[in-house]
Amino acid sequence: MAKISPIQFLRQVKQEVKKVTWPTKKEVMQTSVMVIIIVAVAAAFFFLVDQILGWAVKLIFGLGV
Repeated sequence: MAKISPIQFLRQVKQEVKKVTWPTKKEVMQTSVMVIIIVAVAAAFFFLVDQILGWAVKLIFGLGV
């Protein structure tokens, strides 16, 4: 691998950053809201499954309901 100077490296980084397509504010908001909704649904699902399994284990081992 060829060695390049720090100045050349920074120039290349600057060129690459110019190629990036940055999301709009609307896109960021939409994807953020979707992530929050999906996380909330997943949390509710796992909470429900945990409660059901906990109840089943107590029922099976006779620890009282």
